[in-house]
Amino acid sequence: MVKSSETATAAEDGLSLRERKKRRTAIRIWRSAITLFAERGFDEVSVAEIAAAAEVSKMTVFNYFPSKEDLVMAPMEQHTGEPAEVVRERAPGTSVLDALRDQFLAALAAFDPATGLSDDPMTIAVIRLIHRTPVLAMRASTSFTYAANQVLAAELLAQDPAGDRLHAQVVASQLLGVRGALTSENQRRMLAGERAAEVLPEAVENARRAFALVERGLGDYGAHRG
Repeated sequence: MVKSSETATAAEDGLSLRERKKRRTAIRIWRSAITLFAERGFDEVSVAEIAAAAEVSKMTVFNYFPSKEDLVMAPMEQHTGEPAEVVRERAPGTSVLDALRDQFLAALAAFDPATGLSDDPMTIAVIRLIHRTPVLAMRASTSFTYAANQVLAAELLAQDPAGDRLHAQVVASQLLGVRGALTSENQRRMLAGERAAEVLPEAVENARRAFALVERGLGDYGAHRG
């Protein structure tokens, strides 16, 4: 999910002038698309209209976003590998479950859109758009979820001395299932008009409770890493 403008600006640190310009162009195109989609619906807006609103050519839009669906989904799909990265970079002796739980709790505290707990207007517009547009909802629930599961399972398998592929797939599905359920609940409350800051304490408790349910089945899986 695209972050706030403040976070996006911070992310430009260290980039060349050319890279910063490209990033800002991509964000301008994305914001123009989401604004038009929110006003009129995904199917009612053409790529040409988005290009005009962003003050770029239609070809430029496709250079940054190969398809119309990518205008909504591509920023979110950039985070497909984050769970696997958390597992790969966890501290020695830390279980997979602990690493992913702690990362999710930290993301909640930061109101990261990836947790569903963000009342940023553009984030809400994207969530509502995905929920209302079958082709986007399908992509979110199949391609994105499947890809994240496969990447995490591959990382778990790479770290498993026993090389148990089925175990890695089951663990990945369980952990991403927990994250998905928590994110969906947070999104539901944001779409209902609740404020993220007010929901945060309950969202944190929900996360602790949900990961605890899995922990009783997974225990210290992954803690062998030395």
